[in-house]
Amino acid sequence: MMTFNLWHTGILGKLSPLEILFQFIFCFVIAFLVESFIVGPVARKIAFSLPFDKSNKILGVLVMSFFMVIGMVLIMSLYGMISAYLADQLNGVSLLGTYLHTITRNFSLALPYQLIILGPLVRYVFGKFIKGNGPVMPAVNKSV
Repeated sequence: MMTFNLWHTGILGKLSPLEILFQFIFCFVIAFLVESFIVGPVARKIAFSLPFDKSNKILGVLVMSFFMVIGMVLIMSLYGMISAYLADQLNGVSLLGTYLHTITRNFSLALPYQLIILGPLVRYVFGKFIKGNGPVMPAVNKSV
C-alpha cells in the first residue's frame, strides 16, 4: 500500500532508493504497532460481538478482515497524510477532502487485496510452515 500511495501521489519518482527503504521500514514499524495494539484488538472485539455463526470459519475470516481493513485504512491513511504534510506535499489542498479521497482509494484497493490475495496467502503459509503437521524439532527420546 505504501508503494501504491507513493506512486499515486507522484512522490515515488522523487525519492532515492535509500529514502524509499527508510519510508518502508518506518511505515512497517508504524503499521505493525497500530495493527498489534490498536486495530487488531478493536477489530477482534467488534467482529466477535456481532451476531453471526462463529463456527463458520470463512464468515469469521471475512468479518475480521473487513474490520481490520477499515481500521488500518483509517489510521494508515492518516499516517500518509501526516507524512505528506511533513514533506510539504499538501500545499493549498483541503485536508479533509484529501483524507476522504485517500480513505476511499485505499479501502477500494486494500479490501480486495486482503480478501483475495494476502489473506489466503498468509493463512496458507501459517498453516503450512508455522502450525505444521508436527513439531519443528524432533522429539527427544526420554527413555534413554
